[in-house]
Amino acid sequence: MSDRVLKLAALQDLELMIREAEDPASKENEEALGFPMQGLEKLEKDRDRLVGQIPKKDLRIFQRIRRRYERVVVPVVSRICLGCFQELPTSRTRSLEEDAALPTCESCGRILYWL
Repeated sequence: MSDRVLKLAALQDLELMIREAEDPASKENEEALGFPMQGLEKLEKDRDRLVGQIPKKDLRIFQRIRRRYERVVVPVVSRICLGCFQELPTSRTRSLEEDAALPTCESCGRILYWL
C-alpha cells in the first residue's frame, strides 16, 4: 500500500472512530459493554495532524468520495473491489498498481489497495 493510500486509510479510521464516539447511542452501548469512550479530543487532534500531512488533491478526492460512501478506502482481493464487489479488469488492475494517481475503482470510485 502506498504511503498516500495508507494515510487516507488512517484518516478514514480516525473519522469513523470520532463519529462513533460522538454518537450518543453508540457511546451508551460501548460503555454498557465496559469500554469507556474517552479521548475524543486526542482523536480529533490526531486527525487534524494527519490531515496536514495529506496532499490537498488527495484530501479533496477523499472528501468527495466520503459524501457518497462511509468507507472511502477499500481493499481489493482477487481483483474484486470490496466496496462494490465488482471485478476489476485485468488491464486496469496492472495500471492501477503502477500509476502515480490514487488507484480508484472504475465502478464505485472508491480508493483501492491490494491485499
